[in-house]
Amino acid sequence: MKGSLVIIAFFAAGIACGVTGVVPRSWAESGTDFYALCALMFCVGVSVGGDSEIPAKVRSLDRRLMLLPLLTIAGTLGGSALAALLLDGRRTADCMAIGSGMGYYSLSSIFITQYRGVELGTIALMSNIIREVATLLFAPLMARWFGPLAPVTAGGATTMDTTLPIITRVSGERYVVLSLFHGALTDFSVPFLVTFFCSL
Repeated sequence: MKGSLVIIAFFAAGIACGVTGVVPRSWAESGTDFYALCALMFCVGVSVGGDSEIPAKVRSLDRRLMLLPLLTIAGTLGGSALAALLLDGRRTADCMAIGSGMGYYSLSSIFITQYRGVELGTIALMSNIIREVATLLFAPLMARWFGPLAPVTAGGATTMDTTLPIITRVSGERYVVLSLFHGALTDFSVPFLVTFFCSL
């Protein structure tokens, strides 16, 4: 949760700098966000590629459980499409682009801001932060009411990092490998799904 609060603090500081003119608008429009995005993608690639145990961890999974990331993605997109029906003035593709962030707020919000504007990018940022924070806060209740896989599904792309400790505690250590696999696959899907729905 500390990481989420830090992100929110930086976001608020950016708004303050933009409103007060401390940072000129031309700087924000100079393409800096694109280079930041490239650096972020590079770091994600290094972290995934640097884990030499990932192939062995994946091979040790139950074949049926390997479908969980796909079910998480399908459920998230389905829920996002349903939300579009309840929200006036919001395109289904926009809602699905926001849902496609899978909790990966830093990456998805940058993509959506570039493709669909600041307003939708801000909504994506807050939506995906709420997903992560809700998983951190309510994982014990999810595991108790819906079973040990519920916190994994709720965490989306965060299950390989920020929500992994709470998932391990409430669901058990036997779900650590699944959480890492689930987080890696949903994480990998984010740039493809977000850009696809933003282009519709």
